[in-house]
Amino acid sequence: MKRISEQPQENKKIFFLVAMPRSGNTLFASIINQNPKIACTANSITLEIYKEIELLKQSDTFINYPDHKSLNNVLDSVYETYYKHWPQEVILDRGPTTLVNIGLLNKHFRQPIRGVIIWRDLLDVLASYIKWFENEPTAFINKNFNTIEEKLLELMHKNGAISRELAAIHYILNSEYKENFYLVRYEDLVTKPKETITGVYDFLGLSHYDHRYTNLDQFELNGISYDDTLLGKNMHTIKTELKLESNPYKKMIPQSIIDRYEHIKIFRK
Repeated sequence: MKRISEQPQENKKIFFLVAMPRSGNTLFASIINQNPKIACTANSITLEIYKEIELLKQSDTFINYPDHKSLNNVLDSVYETYYKHWPQEVILDRGPTTLVNIGLLNKHFRQPIRGVIIWRDLLDVLASYIKWFENEPTAFINKNFNTIEEKLLELMHKNGAISRELAAIHYILNSEYKENFYLVRYEDLVTKPKETITGVYDFLGLSHYDHRYTNLDQFELNGISYDDTLLGKNMHTIKTELKLESNPYKKMIPQSIIDRYEHIKIFRK
């Protein structure tokens, strides 16, 4: 376990990590969290906290006594409060970056909205899911769906994590925030990790760190690891050696799914 300072750091720099599930998020975090000054989070609830607090404005109690200033004080302090005890100086927050949440960030986040987008081809993401749920009986998607087509359509549900992150990526890359996010291709992360991570440091204005790109650790941060009991075993298990491999499970993607989603691509300039 990596030793960390027990003293919390104030005035943290907070950035955002935006990516679809199974796009290399956990791999990226495993590498960058070797730096004791940086915390790339697991799936974060901070943006959901924003949303849930904002929804209180629709409650009968609030409507009866609409004290906007007091509730906004809470919204303004979400990130400062949530990460207050974390010892790292820099946070890369990986939250569900929906369009509603981005709107709340615009209003209440006290730092510039900047971060990193990791992009992996959507069909490769779906193939990664197939590899997982075909080999893992405890995978959540196996409980209520039978065919691969049914499972992939459920994973691509408009309210699911994949679609939400796709919408967020599309919004960011077509908005005023485009220049505020560094675009990382999954293939580059795996085949050119040092160059890719150095690019992230340079873009975010951080001091370089001598990372290790072999014998990678499974994700753990501040003494906490993923508990995949609910989602299914090995949902967040990474390979400890970087190697770009073709996924034979891509051939198992039904043609109906390919026809529906293969057009969804972005290109690095």
